[in-house]
Amino acid sequence: MNLYNLGLSGLAASQARLNTVGHNIANADTEGYNRQRVVVSTAGATSTGVGFIGRGVMVDSVTRAYDGFLYKQLTFAQSNGAATLAYGNQISQVNNLLADNTVGIAPALQRFFEGMQAVASSPADPAARQDLIGQANNLVTQINEANAFLQNQRQDINTQITTTVSQINSYIERINDLNQQITTARASANGQPPNDLYDQRDQLVSEMNQLVKVSVVEQGDSFGLTIGNGLVVLSGTSVYPVQAVPSQADPSRTVVAVTVPTGPGQTTTVELADNQVSGGKLGGLLDYRSNSLDAIQNDLGRLAVGLAQSFNAQHRQGLDASGQPGGDFFGLGQVNALANQRNTGNQAISAEYADIDRLNGKDYQIQFDGSLYRITRLPENAVVYEGDGSELSAAPPHLIDGLQINLGAGTPRAGDSWVLQPTRNAARDLSLVISDPAAVAAADAQGGSANGNNALALAKLQTSKVLGNGTMSLNEAFSQLVSKVGVQTQQNATAAKAQANLIEQNYAAQQAVSGVNLDEEYINLDRYLQQYQAASRLIDVGSQMFDTLLGLRN
Repeated sequence: MNLYNLGLSGLAASQARLNTVGHNIANADTEGYNRQRVVVSTAGATSTGVGFIGRGVMVDSVTRAYDGFLYKQLTFAQSNGAATLAYGNQISQVNNLLADNTVGIAPALQRFFEGMQAVASSPADPAARQDLIGQANNLVTQINEANAFLQNQRQDINTQITTTVSQINSYIERINDLNQQITTARASANGQPPNDLYDQRDQLVSEMNQLVKVSVVEQGDSFGLTIGNGLVVLSGTSVYPVQAVPSQADPSRTVVAVTVPTGPGQTTTVELADNQVSGGKLGGLLDYRSNSLDAIQNDLGRLAVGLAQSFNAQHRQGLDASGQPGGDFFGLGQVNALANQRNTGNQAISAEYADIDRLNGKDYQIQFDGSLYRITRLPENAVVYEGDGSELSAAPPHLIDGLQINLGAGTPRAGDSWVLQPTRNAARDLSLVISDPAAVAAADAQGGSANGNNALALAKLQTSKVLGNGTMSLNEAFSQLVSKVGVQTQQNATAAKAQANLIEQNYAAQQAVSGVNLDEEYINLDRYLQQYQAASRLIDVGSQMFDTLLGLRN
């Protein structure tokens, strides 16, 4: 009977191996599948007078060829790759918009000042004046439309954030469900690993990492998940959903928030700063918005402010065709000042452009702690003022980066805050005030229809250093913006290429351990088939021996 047992154990082991090889072959192209193998050990031996006779083989388990370090390297690279791709998709659109030398702001700016030169040369020519108005209107339109493109992109990012957060929550729920399936499966299989469920869960974590960088905390058979700076979104069977909500500081801005447990059965919602979320599509979108889009729109607004303020100041010094003093040529809106929606006080804060040369295209946060105001320049969080506010409106006013900040009526409460966006909407609000060609103040104080001295001074503003603390003209300010976007686009393209190579290398390393090699599986298939046939033959031999023994009795 020992030959029967030996043959049966061999058949069982061979059949398990054949089934596993077949499973490997069938899943060779299944995303996230890790090659499986049968783990066997000897069944021991029986002591006899002439030594120990073996009892065959035992199937201990079926395990997967898995390297946790290689898996984490791959998912980390994929997460960074997805972030780089999301960033690149956005910045490349802006680069295409601004870098076009045939249409857009650059040629419109050039033609506007050429029109101003023509008026300076022929101040009495109504055609030259009419052409100037047309070129001015075109310049305003181009700046407005460029800002509208950026604003549409901002709204599209809000939508993408909302959609991506919804997808992230779906992955969290599915991973939580697999956690429970794995726990149940292991309990029903005496602790044997449910490899296919492990693969499915790892694949979900990998796919989730391409939406946002997620860290896995192993909790027995379950995965806990955190994002950002260790913020828990899954622990045990408790899910803490991610949310996409309007920012309390700026409701036009969709931000990521997490649900944080505060006690038994209690949670609160905490908004995350853009830089607290990294990796994946979501991290790439937030990185682009905070580090590129905000700055691009602010710099475009600074150009609009510089153009309007410098041109208006010079235009008011001249006389129009009727000998009347010139008025504003361009119109501008107000500085964008936003009170946090959580403020309990009712104080209003405003700001005015006082020195355009010192404008830097930054935003500012104002905080009140109950006695003192603190003004911080964003995004570098540099404190530029701290005091009780009396200096801000004193005579002469205390300017902060060219801004006069006014503490309005109302009473602040401790914890109140405001955000100033001095140039964010300036390109949107830029307008042409003059429509009558005769209202162009081409003459200086001497007057006369042949006097184009003020028009000449206006034309010189194209190259005058009116921005950047006396370092940039209007042309140079726009060229700097185009160059900055071009550099960011190129840096992203280089990073994307490097990241794609890294993903390829990490994938190859991971597949070398975990991937299915069909040639190897074919060899194993033939090998295990021979083992199965040999084990069957062993049973046949045992049957013949048993028949022989029975025949001896006859």
